[in-house]
Amino acid sequence: MKGVLIVGHGSRRKETELVLKSVVDKVRQKLSGTPTEIAYMEFGEPNIPAGLNALVEIGVDEIVVVPYFLFDGVHIRDDIPQILEDYKKVNPNIKLKMGNPLGEDPRLAEILIDRIEAVI
Repeated sequence: MKGVLIVGHGSRRKETELVLKSVVDKVRQKLSGTPTEIAYMEFGEPNIPAGLNALVEIGVDEIVVVPYFLFDGVHIRDDIPQILEDYKKVNPNIKLKMGNPLGEDPRLAEILIDRIEAVI
């Protein structure tokens, strides 16, 4: 069974987790039938291995890990891939694929325009 793990950076401000939870709820509605969990790179729980475990515990054996990050920084290039590699060593029967950060998607420009127009 396939599943999705959406990874946010995490923050010391716990109320920021509500934003990611709201976004992930919307994703769950669109991907109904596909188990979808949240994890945090740092400062939040569950961490990435715990998020992966939550999916594995319900029978998921192919996991797409999608970072809810804007840029391709050190967490995307180094930290998250290392965490996934370490996880695969302990769980060799689980397939893991990592998606790209949000990046240079033109839809983000439209959102930015909306924010600008809201204050002009």
